[in-house]
Order: sequence, then structure tokens, then C-alpha cells
Amino acid sequence: MTQQLNQYKDKLKEKKLKITDKRMRMIDLFLDEERYLSAREVQEKMNKEFPGISYDTIYRNLYTLNDIEVLEKTTFDGEMQYKISCTSHHHHHFICNSCGDTKVIHYCPVDTWADELNDVEITNHKVELYGLCKSCR
Repeated sequence: MTQQLNQYKDKLKEKKLKITDKRMRMIDLFLDEERYLSAREVQEKMNKEFPGISYDTIYRNLYTLNDIEVLEKTTFDGEMQYKISCTSHHHHHFICNSCGDTKVIHYCPVDTWADELNDVEITNHKVELYGLCKSCR
């Protein structure tokens, strides 16, 4: 088990959640991916190792892992999509409309926006840019 996977295992323990083979495999699957995945994609990938795994099981685990900030979510093509949370540093994402590949954007425009909106307090934000990656163009 990788060190990163062990950190997520510890987070599950901290939140008093069961550490199941399915849940750990799901986290590992997201660690291997560089893009957002739909619940259906997760089910297809998980079904290879856990034949007959239900869509409800997948969806409950996605919801739980998002709730404890192991996963982050976005709406992409009208469907909820998930990826492993980025916790090492603050950044934003470019997401390819075709293949779903995700690239990190290190620049954060929130300070500029805060200056323009000097009468508000920004408490949280998320910036996502969409388009086509080099391969899909």
C-alpha cells in the first residue's frame, strides 16, 4: 500500500468510517487517474475486481469520500464527476471537454477579484476552465 493511500486510510479512521477493500480500491483508482470520473466509469472499473458491484454502492462511497474531502466533485457534461482532492497546495484546474483530462493551474485570480469587490468577503472559491487539450484539439 502506498504512503498516499495510507494517508487516506488514516483519514477514514479519523472520521470513524469503515476501511473496506472496495473503499480503499476506489481511492486507489482515483489516485491512478489524472482526470474526473463519473460514477458509471468508477463502476465499470471497479466491476473488474468486484463483479456485480452496485451503482448504489459506488454512489454512496463517492458521496462519503467527497463529504470527508478525499474526493472533490464538479459537474461536467451535465453529470457529477469526481477526482482525488488536491490537498498539497492551492490551485485550480483546466478540464478537457472531450477526454476529461485535468491540468493544474497555479495562478489564482481571487486576490484581483477581492480588490474589485472591495465591499464583500470571499470565504471560498473554485475556478475551473474548460476547453480541449492538445490531444483532443
